[in-house]
Amino acid sequence: MALSDKAGRAQRIYPVELVLVIGRALAQLVRPPSHSRRAEAARRWARHALWLTAALSLAIVILMVGVDAFEIGLMPPRGTPSLWPVKIITDFGKSAYVLWALAGLLLLVLLIVPLLRGVPRAVLIGFGTRVQFLFLAVLVPVAIGEVLKGIIGRGRPFVGGAADPYNFSLFAWNEAYASFPSGHSITAAALGFAVAAVWPRLTAVMATYVFVILVSRLVLLAHHPSDVVAGALLGLVGAMAVRYWFAARRLAFTIRQDGTIDPLPGPSWDRVKRVARGGSAP
Repeated sequence: MALSDKAGRAQRIYPVELVLVIGRALAQLVRPPSHSRRAEAARRWARHALWLTAALSLAIVILMVGVDAFEIGLMPPRGTPSLWPVKIITDFGKSAYVLWALAGLLLLVLLIVPLLRGVPRAVLIGFGTRVQFLFLAVLVPVAIGEVLKGIIGRGRPFVGGAADPYNFSLFAWNEAYASFPSGHSITAAALGFAVAAVWPRLTAVMATYVFVILVSRLVLLAHHPSDVVAGALLGLVGAMAVRYWFAARRLAFTIRQDGTIDPLPGPSWDRVKRVARGGSAP
């Protein structure tokens, strides 16, 4: 009977704890910034974002004027059967797949956290905060990109029959005229930057991932070169802005005196092992 009562109390407590965990996860995102060096980080982010935007905007203009039409003429015809491996690879940069995968992982963390206590709970919460960052770092620029696509209305390669890089239909909100900026490039660049920001050792791997996704969009004649560069620019700047938002609130990142944002070390799994062996958490 006692065991039954304990089980009943545990069942009643879990939903309450789950709601509290979700509430805290949302509240920490909108709380006022508290890091003492957030002004330095903001200036550094603004400076880097400005230079990156200026350099890549110049590249976009050069590509649009002198490269786009030539490059798409070199690609194999759309629908070439031998391109099936590229079609599989390019899906790894599809925003819906990436966002649903991250949302599923975040939901799993939220469901498990209420079941844990002590250091294991702290470790999982720290990991969940990082997944939350990855999700928002991709979602924010992707959402902006979708709006820009509909407003700009640039035709995809050979829409209308000609290799015309100046085929625009403003406010088209049509898939055929949703070439600029590339959504896959936004997703890949944002995810690549975000993962490398949290786990710097994966920088080379994520840079390769971004490059492969961008090239796949060109090979499949889904975008012009200027489209993928514009998408990469939006993905990078958007993810950088989300990183600053988290760092200013002491979430997943810390800020150095010069304004550099570094990943914040989470609770160590060694501590979890010590607790599991019966030791006390430091």
